[in-house]
Amino acid sequence: MRILVTGAAGFIGARLSEALLARGDEVLGFDDLNAYYDPRLKQARLERLLPHGNFRFVRGALEDRVAMGDAFAAFDPQRVVNLAAQAGVRYSLDNPHAYVNSNVTGFLNVLEACRDHKIEHLVYASSSSVYGANRKLPFSVDDNVDHPVSLYAATKKANELMAHTYSHLFGLPTTGLRFFTVYGPWGRPDMALFLFTRRILAGEPIDIFNHGRHSRDFTYIDDIVEGVVRTLDRVPGPGPGHGMAPSPASSNAPYRVYNIGNHQPVELLRYIEVLEHCLGRKAERRLLPMQPGDVADTWADVEALRQDVGYSPSTPIEVGVARFVAWYREYHGV
Repeated sequence: MRILVTGAAGFIGARLSEALLARGDEVLGFDDLNAYYDPRLKQARLERLLPHGNFRFVRGALEDRVAMGDAFAAFDPQRVVNLAAQAGVRYSLDNPHAYVNSNVTGFLNVLEACRDHKIEHLVYASSSSVYGANRKLPFSVDDNVDHPVSLYAATKKANELMAHTYSHLFGLPTTGLRFFTVYGPWGRPDMALFLFTRRILAGEPIDIFNHGRHSRDFTYIDDIVEGVVRTLDRVPGPGPGHGMAPSPASSNAPYRVYNIGNHQPVELLRYIEVLEHCLGRKAERRLLPMQPGDVADTWADVEALRQDVGYSPSTPIEVGVARFVAWYREYHGV
């Protein structure tokens, strides 16, 4: 197939592009290579893709409607995976306009391009952050998500609502994936695993928020990518039984929302212990209160994704963290 991947120089987008190319798909990567974190890492990911004969790349931003339209027109994709977004919960407290520009206006441009070009299936990144102030665990796609605690989460909830509107009005098949704390080689430098590793190796203290009482559904990158590919291949149809008490995760339109996580929450302090073991060093820990916009715990109920596409994450944190550390040491020459 011809598949357009936005955010193709990002953590998930680059790995997904590799997987699609490996099975014979043609991929157009679309990314603005912005400076939210070091663009050199994005460029390094991209350079692994560029030699492939079935990969093409366009530099552009989601909010640039002309660039988006030109990319669709030139490549004529059959399916689209939208992974580009302004990421990060805490950054949204200081730079809210960046989130509306990319995650709302930009996503509208993606939807409009998909509508105009009669795309077979749009898969897009949502986030576990949409669960916000929910305290019932594990998080289920049938749960109410009307209480976000960050603007980032609010924009991801908006994406789900916007996608449903286009599925309902124009018959555009859409699937939203609520990602749960993705980690692994080539990961984002603003994520905890990257920050902790850098500081521990430098002999600096690590900041542990909520006094380490967090738990997270840490999900290894390869498990995530397998789930995305499986989801991309399953075009949703109208959901059955969408009547008086509809599920937020389906519709009588061709629309679905799934959790994609490991279904194995891990306490943050245990995660740090595994990292210390892999690095062969102990961390100096600086315990701090909860940060605004954070949630205490995440835990993905992935049963719906398992039933519908056979999703089955299999990488324990001991294996995933070890692979990340090996990559980090090689990439940074540590």
